[in-house]
Amino acid sequence: MTKGVDRGPAMPRVDMQFDRPHRQHEPRDQISVRYRIEGCEGEHIRAIEHSVLWYTEGKGEEDLGVHFFQRLTDRALLPSATATGAFTTPLPQSPLSYEGVIVKVRWCVRVRLFFEGSRDFVSEHVFTLGRIPPAQLVSSRT
Repeated sequence: MTKGVDRGPAMPRVDMQFDRPHRQHEPRDQISVRYRIEGCEGEHIRAIEHSVLWYTEGKGEEDLGVHFFQRLTDRALLPSATATGAFTTPLPQSPLSYEGVIVKVRWCVRVRLFFEGSRDFVSEHVFTLGRIPPAQLVSSRT
């Protein structure tokens, strides 16, 4: 006899579709995204948050700035097990995305699901704001 292993709830999946295929945006552009949430069968979503934010990675303290935020809690508006959603927001002039040697600035769209029972799930999808070329480490040879 084989016993099934209880691994808890399945991990949801958020498929994100950006309005620009290369996820490249300029300052003050509108960003529009559509998403589909899958893998939540049998679980009840009590809230969904959509946000557009930037964060830093690298040496020193990491920073985070939220540009757009929306929380849906109205049960009539919340999706069922498989959900779809969309939103549009204008992007700011700065900070621009930056791939530095020491520090990086990244922009992303985040969808966060809150389930009954206090479990939550976050899905982030990176995009680029501006056109700053990646930094290159210059080697000093003498």
